[in-house]
Amino acid sequence: MTDAQAVEMIHQRAWVGQKPGLERISRLLDRLGNPQEKLKFVHIAGSNGKGSTAAILSSVLTAAGLKTGLYTSPHLWRFHERFQVDGVPISRGDLTDIAVQVLEAAEDETEFELMTAMGMVHFLRSGCEIVVLETGLGGRLDSTNVIPAPEAAVITHVGLEHTQLLGDTLGKIAAEKAGIIKPGSDVVLYRQDQAVIEAVEAACRRAGSSGRLFLTDPRALEAVSGGPEGQQFRYRGMGPFHLTLLGEYQLYNAITVLETVDVLQRRGWDIPLEAVRTGLTQARWPGRLELVRLSPDVILDGGHNPQCMEALARSLRGLYPGKKLIFLTGVLADKDWAAMVGELLPLAKQFFTITPDSPRAMSAGALAEYLEGQGVGAVPCGTVREGLDRALAAADSKDVVCVCGSLYMMGEVRHLLGLC
Repeated sequence: MTDAQAVEMIHQRAWVGQKPGLERISRLLDRLGNPQEKLKFVHIAGSNGKGSTAAILSSVLTAAGLKTGLYTSPHLWRFHERFQVDGVPISRGDLTDIAVQVLEAAEDETEFELMTAMGMVHFLRSGCEIVVLETGLGGRLDSTNVIPAPEAAVITHVGLEHTQLLGDTLGKIAAEKAGIIKPGSDVVLYRQDQAVIEAVEAACRRAGSSGRLFLTDPRALEAVSGGPEGQQFRYRGMGPFHLTLLGEYQLYNAITVLETVDVLQRRGWDIPLEAVRTGLTQARWPGRLELVRLSPDVILDGGHNPQCMEALARSLRGLYPGKKLIFLTGVLADKDWAAMVGELLPLAKQFFTITPDSPRAMSAGALAEYLEGQGVGAVPCGTVREGLDRALAAADSKDVVCVCGSLYMMGEVRHLLGLC
């Protein structure tokens, strides 16, 4: 079996007729010798920012000399990106070998449950001292929640998402996310809406008094400088730190990481300040407000809902004040696409549109027609390659091209640009 064949067999286990729960993943991991019980974790849940937070924290822990696993989803270009050790994706041979082992032990598990089991096996085989584990959906019933009490349970920004599964209020959704809190875990919470804070506090009480709750303090965050080259900031009197990741929201993710590092240090983990500085500087999270080319500047961002687009627009205004940009984008018809592109319209010099690779996609022609009706030029394109070529051809050296709309589109664009 090749790694491509192994990945295809994993993908065939789509979530069909299965209910959320930990029974299937628990049985599977038991058949695999319960590798998760031999590992230490930082478990991260949230609606926005959990992937960036996981990537930054992983970079800091690696810089501290700890062999660090990182489990995230989705991938941008290669399935292997989901399982990393010290920033290096799983090798083709290891992926194939572990996939065969997991599939031989599998019964009725879903795709994500199989991937989670693969991650546990890989991280144990690799000798990871600590694993940064991102939830897939929710928290309480997410298959990653099969782990023992983590060193820290981290809750990032919580928004209204997947309301049919998680609940129709911020409090209900936060309670599901806070399901990752276990007796003995310390908890780090990104400070936000009071309903979220109260739901997390309630989860901490249910888990017992052994763990402690730490909230970030945005008032203690001082942005020193920022531009396309990165951001300088201080927090609680520490710093300045340099963060290569762009966007104001990444500073809030960074201070969540700093609070988590403090928790780990209190629990005996050796993470020197210099490692924190190095890890912040070296952190990479592709496809999220990522500057990949200069003259013209090319920015890639995988935001795919109105909240993400609002954050993108705000960041672009800060990076390129007063400038009109060229956008390459595509949207799904069942999303609030009008609100999404509405965030971009005031910044747009011109649009190039594509049809995403999804049965739910809005056609490039329909999106271009809508944008033209809003008073901005828009050109529909047949493929992502055509759209990228035409957007770059329309730009002079002082222009900015922003590619946005979906994470999977970012993977294809990064590949076309020779970045992966």
